[in-house]
Amino acid sequence: MGRMTEPRPIETWLTDMDGVLVHEEVPIPGAQEFIEALKRSGRPFLVLTNNSIYTPRDLRVRLLAGGIDVPEESIWTSALATAQFLDDQRPAGSAYVVGEAGLTTALHDIGYVMTDRSPDYVVLGETRTYSFEAITRAIRLVEAGARFIATNPDPSGPSPQGTLPATGSVAALISTATNRRPYYVGKPNPLMMRSALNRLQAHSETTVMIGDRMDTDIVSGLEAGMRTVLVTTGSTRPEQVEHFPYRPTRVVDSIADLVDLVSERAPRA
Repeated sequence: MGRMTEPRPIETWLTDMDGVLVHEEVPIPGAQEFIEALKRSGRPFLVLTNNSIYTPRDLRVRLLAGGIDVPEESIWTSALATAQFLDDQRPAGSAYVVGEAGLTTALHDIGYVMTDRSPDYVVLGETRTYSFEAITRAIRLVEAGARFIATNPDPSGPSPQGTLPATGSVAALISTATNRRPYYVGKPNPLMMRSALNRLQAHSETTVMIGDRMDTDIVSGLEAGMRTVLVTTGSTRPEQVEHFPYRPTRVVDSIADLVDLVSERAPRA
């Protein structure tokens, strides 16, 4: 495992959701205790997800059903990061949105107008009901000059019935038709991490990112200047870690292994 020289005490925690706290809404052992330890510690934290379907309020209810009590304000999605990015880039702009409530609500909240008439952006997010008509409209608007933004590059996602196509797959369809690649805001773009830090008014040097994927969570945390912890309850298996050209600060079996670390007075990773 990697070791950082004289690391500063951990003041802030960021953790991925799927594969770290839950598997398709089933809590991973130790997740409830980890979140409770975070709340008792008083240290700022955010639960992150590339899923842009749900609002933080929706996700809070879904986590609560599994006994994991995360405050609504402690949930940060790729939809919220995308909205923050667009608000910084072009305040009070307009967008044609292909997505669900998580994305449309986030954009409404920053004052964006949803339109299919000469929008500033085409914004693609996750949805379980991709419409051929909506995708065709998106293609024509991108061809007409709308800037192409996507919440996250994940090509697929899990469901109880099996694999589902996700934002990255639909973005590839639009890109193939238009020869225009989107700008992805969510992980592995470190912009997602920086937007989370901005929300908490935190510093990367005193923040730890916990994730289950080397190619999204760990690399984006690393590039944002954070210490990183890989849990092996999700996508990346322990034997795969050595295949990557970068390393997490620590590798642990599961989130349960970090409960005591959160409880320390001035923990160091």
